[in-house]
Amino acid sequence: MSKYYPLENYLKKSQKQKETLTYEEIEKILGFTLPKFAYQYRQWWENGGGHTQANSWLNAGWKVDVVDMGEVVKFIKL
Repeated sequence: MSKYYPLENYLKKSQKQKETLTYEEIEKILGFTLPKFAYQYRQWWENGGGHTQANSWLNAGWKVDVVDMGEVVKFIKL
């Protein structure tokens, strides 16, 4: 199980079509601080590429729509 599974689980349970989460909320869901790359590089939030974090939201049936670097991430249901 991926360390990002708690985010996957959170999104799977969501009844919304869109979720806007602050970095702080994501870290609270995960139980750890996001890596520096998540704060510095938009590519960390790309949908796909086989990255563990991307698999968590894609497996839940969601994708990242908008990232306000270091602030919020907007997810939309696929």
